Amino acid sequence: MARNVAPVSELQEKVVYINRVSKVVKGGRRFSLSALVVVGDGEGKIGIGMGKSSEVPNAIKKAIDDAKKNMFTVPVINGTLPHETVGEFGAARVVLKPAAPGCGVIAGGPARAVLELAGYTDVLTKSLGSSNPVNVVKATAAGLKSMQFSKEVARRRGKTLEELFRIKPAEAIKTTDALVAEDGSDDVVVEDATLIEDETVWVPLEESVEESEPVSEAVVEPVTEPVVEPLDPEIAAALEATVGRVEEV
Repeated sequence: MARNVAPVSELQEKVVYINRVSKVVKGGRRFSLSALVVVGDGEGKIGIGMGKSSEVPNAIKKAIDDAKKNMFTVPVINGTLPHETVGEFGAARVVLKPAAPGCGVIAGGPARAVLELAGYTDVLTKSLGSSNPVNVVKATAAGLKSMQFSKEVARRRGKTLEELFRIKPAEAIKTTDALVAEDGSDDVVVEDATLIEDETVWVPLEESVEESEPVSEAVVEPVTEPVVEPLDPEIAAALEATVGRVEEV
């Protein structure tokens, strides 16, 4: 199988884990060392390799050579991931999420080595399974390999990037600055404005003063005093007599 071998001068190396292993033979035990190394160029190309030897320098050298022969490319967009993904290898399970600029690489030692050498600067990670460094590194690499470039997805689906993300072309979008008159006033030039695809233009509402309806003059009718009819003479005499008795009391 063909392998992708990267130039030596472009790569950075980082030793993730060194373990002492033993082999039981007839005369007893034979000890050796195994090294896990990650190499990368910081621009989206990384490789993972392992080496074993009776001495540490030789084990690291073998691991570096193995990592350089197994390089792969991952998508890096503004220092973070294009989308959320989960990598699994053996009993290890690593969740990878994109982060805002300035967040940094939030990851443990094995996963951090892979992400930093790949060129990521803002990533959120969480290890949910085994803490074995070898499995965590390979699970992180599996998660990065599972991510896809937007261009590849658009090509596979037979669409453009604008159609894939439902983005309108730049020439069809009109901002408020394009609708402002040339003299800098707040007057909006609607006649020369080009309509967007949905045939709508955002125009600020003009302040309109509602005209009040004219008040009709009310017709004042003259007030007529009620006509008082004269009392009966007998009733008037009785009232006067009653009033006189009250005054005496």
